[in-house]
Amino acid sequence: MTDSAGSTAVPHVRGTARPRPADSALASRVQGTVRIVGAGLLGSSIGHALTGRGVDVALYDTSPSQLRLAIDYGAGRFARDDDRPSLVVVAVPPDVTADVVERELSRYPQAVVTDVASVKLEPRKVLRARGVDLTHYIGSHPLAGRERGGAIAARADIFVGRPWVVCRDEDTSAADLALVEGLALDLGATPLEMSPEEHDHAVALVSHVPQLVASLLAGRFVDAPDGLLRLAGQGVRDTTRIAASAPELWVQILGANSAPVVDVLDALATDLSSVADALRAPDAPGSRRAVADTIRRGNDGVERLPGKHGQNRRFEQVVVMVDDTPGQLGRLFGELGELDVNVEDLRLEHSPGAQFGLAEISVVPSAVRRAVDGLESRGWKIASSND
Repeated sequence: MTDSAGSTAVPHVRGTARPRPADSALASRVQGTVRIVGAGLLGSSIGHALTGRGVDVALYDTSPSQLRLAIDYGAGRFARDDDRPSLVVVAVPPDVTADVVERELSRYPQAVVTDVASVKLEPRKVLRARGVDLTHYIGSHPLAGRERGGAIAARADIFVGRPWVVCRDEDTSAADLALVEGLALDLGATPLEMSPEEHDHAVALVSHVPQLVASLLAGRFVDAPDGLLRLAGQGVRDTTRIAASAPELWVQILGANSAPVVDVLDALATDLSSVADALRAPDAPGSRRAVADTIRRGNDGVERLPGKHGQNRRFEQVVVMVDDTPGQLGRLFGELGELDVNVEDLRLEHSPGAQFGLAEISVVPSAVRRAVDGLESRGWKIASSND
């Protein structure tokens, strides 16, 4: 999904909803005033994180109500005509990113200007075609967000542990690059250098096409009988969660990155056609192998996805039955802590009409036996485990 600033959202959220007050102990790499244009989810979240470090944040948005809301929540102050920012962050929808970047470069020629749009090549091409001096422009993109957009959903910690792509070129100075990478590091993100072309091909595969696949699958539910949909479990919910994204913004994103998206879609369409052909004659020679190879290739692909904190470390799952009453999850986590079992990830599933849920807890393989034995001795029911 995306926010009102036009950036792809890769859901990864933890911590409190509001930023901490400015703390002198939190030294900021970014110095001086930071001007943020666009007070949506990403713009306001950047503002919250920087103000929490004592940075002077000047906010601007063409929507007065959005701007006032972001300021009321503490994302920064109203921008003034006499501001002299050291860094300008453009957090607006993709179809106006190039226009706003051009305006900000002209207005603040001594500042470094970056944008956080989810497409990097198209804005740069437009700016170059206009003859804009891009010496102090560095495109970037934090792969972070939430399922809701706008200033009211903003939070200081959505960037923690997330990749932040920085697209430098041969004209980028070391000082300018350090400022943008310092912004990412101040927000807890991990800066990664890529060319605009590399970035756009990457997000087509890991963000843009997954959005379309989720939307297409969820679209099949529109005419399905209610009784059928009552059978929906966590698998289909996981697969279609991002289908709730805003259509208006995705039209812009997909239009701006159409060529890489089409490449992935064409390859995916070929794969789908091959599986469909195999299933039309499931007893024909080779059909079962074709289906098995498809599932196995998916296994291999999932194994390549980085885990917690970007690591390739793998975890095992323990599924615990949890009564649907107040305090049960808190008790479960407390007892896992007593067992010295760290919860690496958590997924909850509820069965329709049942008075309990299933908590799928990811732990390191060496902790599975300790978790299972310890929880069972404390009266918990283990639905399944990888031990």
